[in-house]
Amino acid sequence: MQWLTGATTTQKRALLTTSLGWMLDSMDMMLFSLVLVDLQKDMHMSAATSGLLMSLTLISAAIGGIFFGWLADKIGRTHALIFSMLIYSVFTACCGLAHTVLQLGIFRFLLGLGIGGEWAAGGALVAETWPAEHRGKAIGIAQASWALGYALGAAITALIMPHFGWRAVFFVGVFPALITLWIRRSVKEPEIWRQKASTMPLRSIFQGKLRRATIITASMNAASLFAWWGLFTWIPRFLSLPIAQGGRGLSIVQTSAWTIIMQFGTFAGYLSFGYLADSFGRKRTYIAFLTIAAVMVPIYAHAHGAAMLLLLGPVVGFFGTGFFSGFTVIASEAFPTAVRGTAMGVVYNLGRFLGAGSPYIIGYISDRSGIELALSSISIAFFVAALIATGLKETKSHALT
Repeated sequence: MQWLTGATTTQKRALLTTSLGWMLDSMDMMLFSLVLVDLQKDMHMSAATSGLLMSLTLISAAIGGIFFGWLADKIGRTHALIFSMLIYSVFTACCGLAHTVLQLGIFRFLLGLGIGGEWAAGGALVAETWPAEHRGKAIGIAQASWALGYALGAAITALIMPHFGWRAVFFVGVFPALITLWIRRSVKEPEIWRQKASTMPLRSIFQGKLRRATIITASMNAASLFAWWGLFTWIPRFLSLPIAQGGRGLSIVQTSAWTIIMQFGTFAGYLSFGYLADSFGRKRTYIAFLTIAAVMVPIYAHAHGAAMLLLLGPVVGFFGTGFFSGFTVIASEAFPTAVRGTAMGVVYNLGRFLGAGSPYIIGYISDRSGIELALSSISIAFFVAALIATGLKETKSHALT
């Protein structure tokens, strides 16, 4: 860990800032999935309607991601990060005030704008602050914070919902806004961004040499996000749904505990990907993670017994989520500084647009054919993402321009 302990203060603060932002982003997103069963009962929503709300959030996140990616190129990575965190914090808390599906949908749409903006700004901040030989590992640490946020959301739900109900769970989501005060005071913009002469227009990523990178990264991200959102939106419901309805019949406390334990595997996957990518290359590692995830998902969906689910959960988390570290470093190295924030926002969020229907589609399949089949079908999307990734150019040891 000498590469980390010997880093400069600027590098450490950039990494901490992005890690906190992504952790709290994950926490806010997972609160919805974890309270979904009670929320459906109170608002009389079907699984398809619940999935539609999540899809709406993903669509707004795509809009926000493209906008904040562009904003990060214009006003800076840290400023864009601050604005996005404020938006998703405030409107997550507002979800606890909703009394109709329409109100909840509006708040989910607005918080999605902020959530979408954070990835591009944070990813660019870390990539531009850390050197090529450690970039994968640094981004792996930042990405691993997502697992911590997922587990934090599960812990908050287990502690608060049994005593105060699902509304109180959402109120906790306002706390990330406080982190922005430290970011504004302590975190500097990357030197490479401050020295750039000018930004490039949006159309430049669809022209010349950048067009190929845009098409490949956006399409493979669409497939992998379809898989991820479809799987992890519905896993809590899969675990807590009564056995007679095709679920596994775990209590809300058990579901939260199993979800937290799954995040140990997710956390390890994020970190391991960074080390493997810096050693063996981004492309090879990325394809391997996606392929193994495709194999593991049907095995998990057809597993019975709490012990088996507990054992398989971290493995699914390791491969089924760890690949995200790869996408961040691949996308950050594929585009020049003058358009990096914009490009990362576009390719990630075009993927969000195309993959946003996943929660609804999986919910629809679940209503008609059972949740086991619905979750198993997700492996197709993982395989498609791996196939598209074969067209990537290797960017290991790539110096940012």
